[in-house]
Amino acid sequence: MITIIDYDMGNLRSVQKGFEKVGATASFARHPEEIVAAEKLILPGVGAFRDAIAALKERQLIQPILEYVKTGKPLMGICLGQQLLFDRSYEDGDYEGLGLIPGEVVKFEPADKSLKVPHMGWNSLTFRKESPITRGLPEGAFVYFVHSYYVKPKDAGVTVATASYDVDFAAIVQKDNVMATQFHPEISQNIGLKILQNFAEL
Repeated sequence: MITIIDYDMGNLRSVQKGFEKVGATASFARHPEEIVAAEKLILPGVGAFRDAIAALKERQLIQPILEYVKTGKPLMGICLGQQLLFDRSYEDGDYEGLGLIPGEVVKFEPADKSLKVPHMGWNSLTFRKESPITRGLPEGAFVYFVHSYYVKPKDAGVTVATASYDVDFAAIVQKDNVMATQFHPEISQNIGLKILQNFAEL
C-alpha cells in the first residue's frame, strides 16, 4: 500500500492514478498517525515552498514524517516534495525545510537569456549512480519538469540523476531510504510510470 500525504499542496489524484496504472494501491493520508503507520510514503507538492512547509506545520505533519523516516521505510518526494526534503529554500525569502537531505533550494538564473524560467517541459536525464527507483531506465530518458527552483545537495553523492538547464541540477536524489524526483513521474509517460512501479515494488 502506498500512502500519499494530503496537505492540500499537490496534484494528488494524478499521482494516485499513476500508481493505479502500474497495479499499485495508493491512498491519501491527512493525519499524523496515518503517516507514521504507512508502509511506503509519498510527499507530493505543487506551488511555493513557503506555503507547503507552512501547511505541513499547520497540520502537525512534520514530526510524523521525520519519525516515519527513522523507521527505515521508503519515502519519495515529487517536485516540490523533493525540495521540502532539504535544509532550506530561498524561494521568496529564507525558509527551513525538513532537513532530511543536507542542501538548499535555489532559483534558476540562466546566463543564456533564451532560457525561460520556469523550466517547463521535457528534458533528459543523465544517471550518476544506481538507485532502486531508476532500475530499468535507459540513459537519456525524458521526463517532464515544471519548476523555477532546484536543489543543490551539500553532498554530490546523493545525486542519482541530473538534467541540464543552463546548469546541471539534481533531478533525482536519494539518501538512504529517502528519495525524490524534481520532475513529475505521474505525467512522464512510460519512464515516469516505471519509476512509480519501482517504488511500489521496494
